[in-house]
Amino acid sequence: MALYRLLVRSFRRTTAAITTNTTTTPHSYLPTLQPHPSFSLLHLRTLAFSSAEEAAAERRRRKRRLRIEPPLHALRRDPNAPRPPPDPNARRQPDTTSSLTGPRLNLHNRVQSLIRAGDLDNASVLARQAVFSRTRPTVFTCNAIIASMYRAQRYDEAVSLFEFFFKQSNIVPNIVSYNFLIVSHCECKRVDVGLEIYKLILAQAPFSPSSVTFRHLTKGLIDVGRIGEAVDLLREMLNKGLGADSIVYNNLIKGFLDLDDFGKANEFFDELKERCLVYDGVVNATFMEWFFNKGRGKEAMESYRNLLDLQFKMTPATCNVLLEVLIRFGKKKEAWELFDSMLDRHTPPNFQAVNSDSFNVMVNECFKEGKFEKAVITFKKVGTKMGSRQFAMDVAGYNNIIVRFAEHGMIEKAEEFFTELKSKSLSPDVTGYRTLIDAYLKEQRIDDALSMFEQMVDANLRVITAYADRWFTELIQNNKVVECSQVLTKMAERDPKPDPSTYEIVIKGLCGGGAFDACVNIVGQVIRSGVGVTPSIREFLLEVFEKEGRRDEMERLLDEKRQGNWQQPYSQASRPAGPTGPGQSLQPSGPSGFSPPTGFSGSAGPTGSYGNPGPTGPPQQRGYWQGNWQQPYSQPSGPAGPTGPVQPSQLPGPSGFRSPTGFSGPVASTEYSGNSGPTGPPQQGGQWQGNWQQPREHLGPVGPIGPEQPSQPAGPSGFRTRTGF
Repeated sequence: MALYRLLVRSFRRTTAAITTNTTTTPHSYLPTLQPHPSFSLLHLRTLAFSSAEEAAAERRRRKRRLRIEPPLHALRRDPNAPRPPPDPNARRQPDTTSSLTGPRLNLHNRVQSLIRAGDLDNASVLARQAVFSRTRPTVFTCNAIIASMYRAQRYDEAVSLFEFFFKQSNIVPNIVSYNFLIVSHCECKRVDVGLEIYKLILAQAPFSPSSVTFRHLTKGLIDVGRIGEAVDLLREMLNKGLGADSIVYNNLIKGFLDLDDFGKANEFFDELKERCLVYDGVVNATFMEWFFNKGRGKEAMESYRNLLDLQFKMTPATCNVLLEVLIRFGKKKEAWELFDSMLDRHTPPNFQAVNSDSFNVMVNECFKEGKFEKAVITFKKVGTKMGSRQFAMDVAGYNNIIVRFAEHGMIEKAEEFFTELKSKSLSPDVTGYRTLIDAYLKEQRIDDALSMFEQMVDANLRVITAYADRWFTELIQNNKVVECSQVLTKMAERDPKPDPSTYEIVIKGLCGGGAFDACVNIVGQVIRSGVGVTPSIREFLLEVFEKEGRRDEMERLLDEKRQGNWQQPYSQASRPAGPTGPGQSLQPSGPSGFSPPTGFSGSAGPTGSYGNPGPTGPPQQRGYWQGNWQQPYSQPSGPAGPTGPVQPSQLPGPSGFRSPTGFSGPVASTEYSGNSGPTGPPQQGGQWQGNWQQPREHLGPVGPIGPEQPSQPAGPSGFRTRTGF
C-alpha cells in the first residue's frame, strides 16, 4: 500500500510538470516528459517504513515480542560460569557418532577390517582387549562384532559378547545392541528371554523399542507357534504410536498362511493397506510364494500385477525378493521385465532402484542356464529410458561374477574382471584374492598362486589361519618353501601376528628342505614377535638341529632372555603373574588370558578357538617392558597380593589406582600407597635405577579377575602395559 501511494504521488507531480513545460509551437506537439527524481525505483525511499507512525508501531511490536520471547543470547549459559555438577542419578546415555573419532575410530576400522576378512575370532579378541586399554571401544564397535557373530550364526557367542561389553565392561548399549541380543535369543528358540529383554528396555533403557525390535519378537513367537502373542505384540506396537510396519505385518501374514488360514492373513493385509498408503511389496511376495506352493499360479501372478498397478517406487530390497520368487517358480520372462524396469528407474542420486544384489540374482541365473556371455552383458546392462544411469558396481558385485567364473573353470574371465575391479576406484577384498588363489592352486598354476598371495599380503589384507595354513602347505609341497618364508615375514610385520600353526608349517617345510639358516631366522622372528613356540615345535626343532650338530645354537635361541624394548602383540599380550596359592594356577592375567564371561563359548584366552595360544613357558617371563631394570623381568617387584584358596581382587598400586569395572573386592591397604617404590617379598625384590613417578591416571587393568585369578602387580606402578595397541 505504501508503494502504491508513492507511485500515485509521483505520477501527479509528473503530470503537473508536463502542463508547465508544454510549448505551443506547431513543431512540438508532443510533450517533453520530465519525471520526478523520486520516481526512480532505486530511490523510492531510504527508510524501512513509509511513515514515522508505522516505524513506531513496529518498534512497539518488537518490544512486546522480546518480553515474551527473550533473545537467544539471553538463554545461553555464561561460558565463564562453572558448569553445574552432573546428576549422579541420571541415566547414562549411549555413545553418539561424535565419539567415533581419533583412536576409537582407528580401533573400529581395525575391527571392521578383521570382520570383512572373516577373522571373527581375532576381531572379538581385539575388541575385548580394547576394553582394558586407554582406547575403549564405542558402542558401534561392540555392535559390529556382535552383528558379525549373529550373521555367522554363532548366536551364543553374540549373547556372551553382549554380556561382556555392556554388563561386565560398563559400556552403555543402544537399541541396536538390544535388537541383536533379542534376535540371537529368538534364533535359539529362547523367545521368553527375548520378551524379558523387551520388558527391560521399557523399564530401564533411556530409549524406546524400535520397529525392528517388534520384527524380531513377532518372528520369534511365530516360529515357536505362539502366533496369538505375536498379534498382541502388534497391537502393543500400534498403541505405542510406532505406526504400521510392513515387515511386522508380513511376519503375521506368513504365519497365518503357513497355518493355511488365508482369511486371517488377508484380513491383516487389508488392515495394512488401510493404515499405509505405501507398503512394502514383500507382503505380495509372501502371498505369491504361498499361491505358487499351492499350485495356484494364476492367483500368484494376479497379486503380482496388482502390486505393479499401484506404481510404488519399490526399494531394491523389495524388488530383489520379487525377482527371487519369480525365478524360483519359473516366471523368468516377468523377472527380466522387472529387472529392466528397475534399470530404467535407476536415476541416482534421486532414486536408487537397483543394487549389486539385483545384478547378482540375474547373473547367477545366467550361469545356471550356462549362458556366460549373457551373464557378462547383464553385469554391464544399463537402463534405456531417458535419465536412467548405469549402476556403479561395487566390490560385492565383482566378487560374485569372479566366483561364478572360477567355479566354472573360466579363470581367464575371472582374471579379466579382477583386473577391471582394480582399475576402478575400488580395492579387492579377501574374497576376490581367495577365489583366484584357490583357482590357481586347483589348476596347478603355482607361480600365479604365489604371486596373488604376495599381492594380498602387500594390500594389508588379513589372511586368516585356515586359508594361510592350506595355502602354505600346498605351496611348500610344490617346492616354494623359501618364498613362503618371505611371505610369512611380511605377514608378521603387522598385527595380528600369524598363528603358531602357520609358523609350524613353514618351519617344518624349511627344515625338510634343508634351509636351516632361514629356519633360524623364522624362529627368531617368532620369539621377537611374542607369538611363542609351542612344545611340539620346540621338540621338533631340537631334534632336527641335533642331527645337524646345531642343537646348542637352537637351545640358546629358544631360551634367550628378551632384553631391551620389545612389543607384545595385542592378540597375545600378557603380564607377569603373582604368586599362587592353593587352587590357583599360573595364568597370564593379560587380555589374552582373561576369564571369559559366564557362558561364553568363543575364543577368550590363549587356548581359544582362534588358534593363537600365545607365548609358552612361565607367564612371569612374558610381557612388555620399558626401562632399565636390574632384576630379571621374570621377577618384577611390587606388592604381591595375599595368597590363599581364593583371593579377592585388590588394588596393587597406590591408593589412587582405579579399579577395574565391576570391582567388588576390598580396597588395597594403605601400606601399598604412596610412591615408596617396590615393596614386594624379598625373593621378588629388585634394584630399580632411576626415579619413577606414579601416573596421574590408571591405564586400565589388563584383564577381568575371575574367582580364582587375583589381580597381581606388574612391577612399578608406572609400568605401562601394551594392551590392544
